Amino acid sequence: MSNLNQRDQIVIPVSVLGQIAALALIETPLECCGFLVGVFGSDIAQEFHACRNTAESKIIYTVDPKDHLRIERNAEERGLAIIGVVHSHTHTEPYPSPTDVAQAPDPAWHYVIIGLKHAEPETRSYRIIDGKISENRIISG
Repeated sequence: MSNLNQRDQIVIPVSVLGQIAALALIETPLECCGFLVGVFGSDIAQEFHACRNTAESKIIYTVDPKDHLRIERNAEERGLAIIGVVHSHTHTEPYPSPTDVAQAPDPAWHYVIIGLKHAEPETRSYRIIDGKISENRIISG
């Protein structure tokens, strides 16, 4: 039962949330992107790794495949794994767009979006499974 409850949340340290917000603000007006790394199968993000958005777009992101491979290999060498992907929405709410849903590659991942529409950045997390979106609570530790 507790495992089901854990799946509805992600723990992201305050320092990691700060890194995500800083990258989003630096990359504006373009969307930023990156990966959350932690223990495989866990819902605890230990690290954030920024990636280049090869789309160089205000409305979509494409993670640089070289960054993806480098981050994945580095994590695996340390017994860790990519547990989620992060990107920003520079002018809209932090909710998955139809493009985000269509491109969601892994149902086990957390999809974290930081919205910059308002004065204060807003970060939210989701699971996207078979096209269905469910919001997860972010616990900052």
